[in-house]
Amino acid sequence: MRKDSRLSRVLHALIHLHHYGKPATSDDLGKMLGTNPVVVRRTMAALREQGYVSALKGHNGGWSLAKPLTEITLYDVHKALGEGSVFTIGLTDEHNNCLIEHGVNQALRDVMQEAEALMLARFKQVTLANLASEFDKHKLAV
Repeated sequence: MRKDSRLSRVLHALIHLHHYGKPATSDDLGKMLGTNPVVVRRTMAALREQGYVSALKGHNGGWSLAKPLTEITLYDVHKALGEGSVFTIGLTDEHNNCLIEHGVNQALRDVMQEAEALMLARFKQVTLANLASEFDKHKLAV
């Protein structure tokens, strides 16, 4: 099963932007993340729409943070990316008339909704500054 690592990768890029000290081009970010600059531009545009990053065109242009890391949460980024469920577990619908399938699906749906609500609530508590501070601790220890 393929994992969706978009949230993790975008968080990675945003914290790098914080430490970069100058605007980063889509090419720079694409190389860092191992992806195409077009994908970077599309993703960063979604963050720009929410006011988390800004873009400067021309020589010495690129992407920069528009807000301090203390004002951006994991939830904010998750939502800006248009992410749906945090889980990739799917419910089966192959046997619509089977009462057992209905029961299994309802039980799984209830558990996943409860877990997702807890996870998203926690996302709201974690700022990007919290993540960056972990990096800073490790950087100082080296």
